[in-house]
Amino acid sequence: VMPWFAAFALLFFMANSGLPGTSGFVGEFMIVLAAFQWNPLVAMGAATTLIISAAYSLWLYKRVFFGEVGNAHVAELKDINGREWLVMSVFAVGTLVLGFYPKPLTDLMEPSIAHLAMQIASSKLL
Repeated sequence: VMPWFAAFALLFFMANSGLPGTSGFVGEFMIVLAAFQWNPLVAMGAATTLIISAAYSLWLYKRVFFGEVGNAHVAELKDINGREWLVMSVFAVGTLVLGFYPKPLTDLMEPSIAHLAMQIASSKLL
């Protein structure tokens, strides 16, 4: 019913699942890598959850966008207009740019994360 909306949604679903080349992959890769350095079993558990999450996202996408239209109001929906296409395009470009070149964002976050890691290391909880 809404092909452009479905195309953008697929990109964002795949970014959420950690598809290489999207912003989600960078974060998930760093998490699994750090977990592997700490404990390989934890990393295997994290990777397994990522795979299950990707499978669920694909299943959800298939059911939402390729399932039967069970509501007359949904069948009457129009695809995204020019303004919505522009906004979603900006988000899509941002998702892809951060997937291929995340350095500006990781450099921005590094001081805060280093400070947080220092506080955790000196915490009485560990």
